[in-house]
Amino acid sequence: MTHHKFLVSAAALALPLSPAFAQQGEPVQNRETKDDFHNDDMIIVTAPYIDQLDILAGTSALSGEELTENLRGQLGDSLTSLPGVSSTSFAPGSSRPVLRGFQGPRVKVLTDGIGSLDASNTSVDHAVTIDPLTAQRIEVLRGPAVLLFGGDAIGGAVNVIDKRIPRDIPDEAIHVDAIGGYGSAAEDWSIAGSVDAPLSSKLVLHLDGSFRDTSDVRIPGFVVAPGLRDELLEEAAEEFEEGEVEEAAEIREAANERGRITNSASRTQTAGAGIAFIDDGGNLGVSVSYYDTNYGVPARPGVGHHHGEEGEEEGEEEGEEEEGPVTIDLEQIRVDLRGGVNIGGFFESLNFRAGYSDYTHTEFEGDEVGTVFSVSGIEARAELVQAERNGWRGVIGTQIVARDFNAVGAEAFVPKNSLESWALFTVQEIDLGDFEIEGAARFEQTDIAANSINFDRSFNSVSGAIGLAYSPGDEALKIGANLSRSERAPSAEELLSNGPHIATQAFEIGNVNFTTEKSWGGELYARWESEDINLSATVYANMFDDYIFEAATGAEQDELPVFQFFQRDATYFGFEASASAKVAQISSFGIVVDGVADYVRAKIKNNGGPVSRIPPLRLLGGIEAQSPQFDLRAEVEWSDSQNRIAAFETATSGFTMVNASVAWRPLGADAGVTLLASANNIFDVNARRHASFTKDFVPLAGRDIRVSAKFSF
Repeated sequence: MTHHKFLVSAAALALPLSPAFAQQGEPVQNRETKDDFHNDDMIIVTAPYIDQLDILAGTSALSGEELTENLRGQLGDSLTSLPGVSSTSFAPGSSRPVLRGFQGPRVKVLTDGIGSLDASNTSVDHAVTIDPLTAQRIEVLRGPAVLLFGGDAIGGAVNVIDKRIPRDIPDEAIHVDAIGGYGSAAEDWSIAGSVDAPLSSKLVLHLDGSFRDTSDVRIPGFVVAPGLRDELLEEAAEEFEEGEVEEAAEIREAANERGRITNSASRTQTAGAGIAFIDDGGNLGVSVSYYDTNYGVPARPGVGHHHGEEGEEEGEEEGEEEEGPVTIDLEQIRVDLRGGVNIGGFFESLNFRAGYSDYTHTEFEGDEVGTVFSVSGIEARAELVQAERNGWRGVIGTQIVARDFNAVGAEAFVPKNSLESWALFTVQEIDLGDFEIEGAARFEQTDIAANSINFDRSFNSVSGAIGLAYSPGDEALKIGANLSRSERAPSAEELLSNGPHIATQAFEIGNVNFTTEKSWGGELYARWESEDINLSATVYANMFDDYIFEAATGAEQDELPVFQFFQRDATYFGFEASASAKVAQISSFGIVVDGVADYVRAKIKNNGGPVSRIPPLRLLGGIEAQSPQFDLRAEVEWSDSQNRIAAFETATSGFTMVNASVAWRPLGADAGVTLLASANNIFDVNARRHASFTKDFVPLAGRDIRVSAKFSF
């Protein structure tokens, strides 16, 4: 497929923008300093035509010092302190966010409102091509209105805002932001910086870059979980009894490995440049960026790297089983465009946003090339913003996406395919004083084709949402309810998979006859925002028709268990809550306590059992002493065990981790210099995330002492 007709359409649309939709009143502690590198002072998160998009019913964000303290190599692992968020934690070099128990194609990962345009949603071992080091702010958007970014974003969206296309012109001749840090658990060295320089009163140039280098991650105790370790030791004993002494020793060695996760090191570097024209009539900017990473994929102990290709001799197969550690070398070159024109009249402005990506990653087995994945794509959005009239405001927009995907090699479990989609959407809000009414609607058409197997299907999906919010006169309290109907076209992987997928240790089989996945969703929420207290609580439920999921069939092919995609009805329900309250003032220190709680339960109907990889109940609580120069914090995170599992899963033990941190602003709160130190997992507990495919042999890091410094001048 070529993208020429989509490029023509994009030009006709002026290549569209999607501002980040968020809501005010989020009870997330504000610990900002006067820097631009990780500060949202210049960012208007809420769209200018919607002051409070309450239909989201829950938006969280990380910026400033909170973002710096939580920075990890991959996006998923940087967000787990937020309510309703877990992580795939496949490996330190590859981790996507899990929102309300959803992952993969049901979670959108966005850069300033458009997709990351990588292959991270096709497999859990594929990294997200967004470096958190370069982020200015990261927003987690949940609830019905996320359908503005796509009907498939049922779980929500993660929107990363950077400065590559400048939004403002600095007051000074040159503005520099920098951050550097070290983490002990993986000998994690990182550094990033950016420069913004006005070229004229209306033109500004931006340059940025980052580098991170880590070793194998240090962990407490054994690498493998107790259940898997028992299986390995039993297998070793059987091999020994059969006279396979050498093989028994290898299996026993794998079972007893401890202290470090072998082949978990990574190295990442990025660079970006952008320029923008900004004046009262509008703005126009463009950026070019480069992302490069090389990371290890930890192997499941006791499992050979089988290809099972037909026509191979048995001896050849055996000689290829242990080719060396699997590593991924990934590169992406990306071009982005953003702009807006002030119109006047019924529509006050036209905003546009577009991105083009050329992405390639190569999976190596030792020094040998295993499989090469390539993705090229374009995504564009345009939005007409309505001027406010007597409390009525809104936006009407359109979006296009075109993507070519190809995989060449022994583990190309999905054939070469192309995707084209276009959508129309709107969101409208009416302010009636104490009441607000919001509505959103989206129509989307998706075409997926794979010429090599004569596959070509088109899916039409219609999604909508309506919400009612009530806030009494003082506006401290807001309560509301939302109802949504979302529809998702099946992904290419769900339709076309047919081959060995080593990342998940499965032979995966799709179904070309799938229909769209439909979901009815409902939410009830309450929020309280005052000077010293912020509270938020949401309960939600999703009822699915034709829910797409993967399950073991009991068969085996190419020495791997066969997992097949199925469609059945399913239900999700859960809650999220967060709180922050100033409870005392001791000298110059304000004492703040905060907490997060989340839980989700999901099942396949008609005796299908629990949905797999659903995070358990989680509680996180902290206490912090805040002053202009120092912030001192201690927190405890408790995760329950997860024993409600699918037939092919293993249970996950609960854990309790204790963390502490200090932030020091030696030159004062407004000087732009902050030094941070933290001790994470202080008591060195062995912890595993149930949402991870690799949890039984990739635990979380042990005790990790981290120091960092950030500057803005």
